Amino acid sequence: MAMPAPPMYRPRQPYPMPRPAVPAWHVDPYRRKSNTGKIVTISLVSVLVVVGGLIGVLAVLDSGKNKSSSVADSGYEYPPSTSAVPSAAGTTSQSPTTQSTTTVTTTRTTTTTQSGPKPVYKTKDNPLFTGENGTNTVTCNLPQWRSTPQAAQAFFTAAMPCMQAAWAPVLQRANLPFTPPKIVFPSGKRWESGCGVADSTKEDVAAFYCSPDMTIYMPFEGLQTDMNGTRIGNYLALFAHEYGHHIQAMSGSLKAAHDEAYDLGPDTAAGLEVQRRKELQAQCFGGMWFAAAWNGKGSITDAVVRDMLADGYTRGDDNNPRGPRNHGKRQNYGAWQRHGYEKNRTYQCNTYLAPANSVS
Repeated sequence: MAMPAPPMYRPRQPYPMPRPAVPAWHVDPYRRKSNTGKIVTISLVSVLVVVGGLIGVLAVLDSGKNKSSSVADSGYEYPPSTSAVPSAAGTTSQSPTTQSTTTVTTTRTTTTTQSGPKPVYKTKDNPLFTGENGTNTVTCNLPQWRSTPQAAQAFFTAAMPCMQAAWAPVLQRANLPFTPPKIVFPSGKRWESGCGVADSTKEDVAAFYCSPDMTIYMPFEGLQTDMNGTRIGNYLALFAHEYGHHIQAMSGSLKAAHDEAYDLGPDTAAGLEVQRRKELQAQCFGGMWFAAAWNGKGSITDAVVRDMLADGYTRGDDNNPRGPRNHGKRQNYGAWQRHGYEKNRTYQCNTYLAPANSVS
């Protein structure tokens, strides 16, 4: 007899928002899943076993200083040179007071101009983390997933408006700029971006966000479709993570984190901790987007959310013990994603105030 599914963890109700009308979308690697060790599962999700290693993603920012703006990742050359620990337990929260928001009806909502909102180059004190600021409810009706380059392109292109509609009002409420990112679907083994040249013959190169050209790159070969199958929660978790880096870039916290890590030394223990805080925050932001999309129903079902939550616990620095510890171990990687989903508040994702053991 089949066992009944345990009760679904319900995220805090986000701000209501009309259906998204248009597309929208940082920076650093997203860990490839591990094929070793016990993988945490959520609800009825099967154990996910995937080839270990690093999914390459590039962290690049214009630091505005006389120093390199790049952080090395797979396939790229490196130039010379947080609140309490998130709980894994589900919680049910009361719906917050609804706030009025701006409907997303054009390709660009708020753009940075001389007189408009400007990024604030701070991490823990960034205005992005003030107040009760959560993602807006969005309804995402996505095409069926098929593991072909053409179908994957159509899928992520359709998901872009949902990302923008959920996140643009968050930045507007914080009086921060918002410009939608672009999305590119590279093919072949070697290709160029605003951040340099990627070469998949030398390293695993998957999704990454390039800050100089404000573009998310989604090469099909990096999606691990042979392992992820039709679990769209896994693919959307990757996409939402990269979009989370774009939100960091728009706020100015991404540049501030990059500069701090560079000044500390990107390969030092202190510099790597800053990088982990940045990456784990992108995980938390990814979870926030799922809260918005789950509340809007559409294609983001309970099963999709369960897959997303399980997927987070399969990624992290544990999968590449010889590599730099710049993303966080699997337990924290999954916990921060879950935390963002359950709490859906930017201040809950302020990893720069979190204790060191929650960003290890």
